[in-house]
Formats: sequence, C-alpha cells, structure tokens
Amino acid sequence: MSQPRQDNGAAPAWVKAAADQSRLAFGLAVTELGKRDERVVAVSADTLDLIGLRGFIEHAPARVIDVGIAEQNAMGVAAGLATTGMRPFVCGYAPFITARSMEQIRNEVAYADQRVVIGAAASGVSLAVSGGTHHALEDLALMRSLPNMTVIVPADAHEAWHATLATDAIEGPVYLRLGGRVPERAVMPTDGPFRLGRATRLADGADVTVIACGALVAPALDAAAALAIQGIGARVLNMSTVKPLDEEAILAAAEETRGIVTAEEHHLTGGLGGAVAELLAVRRPTPMRMVGMPDEFACVGPTDRIRARYGMSAQHIADACLELTG
Repeated sequence: MSQPRQDNGAAPAWVKAAADQSRLAFGLAVTELGKRDERVVAVSADTLDLIGLRGFIEHAPARVIDVGIAEQNAMGVAAGLATTGMRPFVCGYAPFITARSMEQIRNEVAYADQRVVIGAAASGVSLAVSGGTHHALEDLALMRSLPNMTVIVPADAHEAWHATLATDAIEGPVYLRLGGRVPERAVMPTDGPFRLGRATRLADGADVTVIACGALVAPALDAAAALAIQGIGARVLNMSTVKPLDEEAILAAAEETRGIVTAEEHHLTGGLGGAVAELLAVRRPTPMRMVGMPDEFACVGPTDRIRARYGMSAQHIADACLELTG
C-alpha cells in the first residue's frame, strides 16, 4: 500500500506534514484510512495533537472519540467498537496506554482477538525530560508476551506511514510503537511498501550483524559506517516487526556473520534482544551482545543525552560489534 509520488516528482504531502516524526505519520495514515473506510474510528486518550488527528476531525468529527486521560476506558471503548465491525485505532502515550491499560489490552483486545490497532507515541525515552513515569521501556516485553498481538516498531516516519496503512490487512490486534516530539532521521524510503514480518537489510557486511528497531536503527547505520573505516563489515537489519519475527533473516545472519548485536531503546529484558536470543538459543546458538536500557530507571534529561548515558548510541553499538569481532 505504498503512496505514489506526485506528478512533479516531489514527495507526497504526508512526508512534509509528518515532519520526520512517526507519531504524526501514524495520525496522518489513520486519517487517510478514515477517508477510505467509514468503519475507521480514532479513539484518543488526550492525544489529538500528539498524534495529529485534527485532519481526521475535520473530515469526520463523529469518528474521533477523545476519552481524555483515561487509557483503560479508551481500550474498552475500542474493544467494544471492534465487536460491532468498526475499525478502531487507539491513540495514546506509550507508557500509559500499555502499563495503565494492560488488563484491558490482555482481556478485551488480545484474548478476544479484536481488530484493534494501538498507536503508542512517546515510546522509549523520547519523553526523557519528564522522568521515569513517562518513559516506556518495558512496553515491547508486555506486548510481545500477549498471544494474537502483532508488534511493529517503525524506524522512522516513512515506515510508520506505510506500517499504519498495512494494518488494514491485519485481522487481529496490533501494537505500533511510535516516537515522541523528537525528529527521527529518515532511513527508509518514502515509497517503500511495508512488509509485515520481514526485516529490511540497510547495510551489507560479512563480519557482524546489527539487528535494530525503532530509534536505534539510525545509530546502527552510523556504527556500521564507523566500523567500515576500521575494516569491519557490519550488516544492519531493520527489524521493524518484532512479532512475528523474521526468523529467516536472523538465522541467515547467524550463519553468514561472526556474531549478532541487537539494538533497541528498551530494557534489555523481553524486547527485541530477548526475542532474537530466544530464537538463536533453540535454532542456532550464536555469539551475541545486546544494546539497550540496563535494568534501572533512567534519570531526567534531554533525550539524546539520556540515550548516550545508558548505552543506547552508535558508539555503544560499535563497541559491542568490536567485542564480537576482536
């Protein structure tokens, strides 16, 4: 469901409107789906501007429901709408839409296998200045553990747009992990279709493989460039679908390179690294290192400095690769 370019060769209008932020790309894509399908409804937990739903309100105000700061209620409303054949998209802050409404997600959405898409903005430490209560560093572990749940972590705004449109073909519940009010460097093409359950190879290398998702895909590419100067070839895989996992790409990397480094803006427990390690432990034991948030709560500070402080940077990814190849 890729978006065609305009006749003059310029990027589609949504690219500029998204402003390099996956949260806005998600809202724009939901609005686009709402124009195509009268069953689509946005359920907002006080996120009309965070997600960028004003365009949807202008198009179909009756299909935008803002329940306020009440994530549990938002999830219940969405689940109820799904039972009537509507296509609800829940729009919330990642730390609250997951932890606060976990019971509703588990019982009313995942257990009931409802067709509900959860757009979770401000994930990881993108709201670092707001402190630990506003950091979402355990959400992938929570969502990945739920049967029936598809888990998607777009690398940038471009991929967020296409991934959101692709949810139209997914029958069960979906968790879409989005960034915050921090621009995300574009690493994916504007016109590339999203392939559920398939990793995208962004760099080639025969020495080591970096498997990254979300905010750490761009740093993974930076790490690969730095390693190339030292004569080390690093393959970089954008693992934007954490569940279902691209097992074929991971096993091929384990076979063809000397080790695997995973990189994610998430606790080292239960996220992408855990998913990759679980697969390799059973199918092909492989030397690994995992880059991510250690087992602690982050302090308050600017997002880029918090990422660096807790080991979620290009340098840390490169160092992990050197450990495996040195």
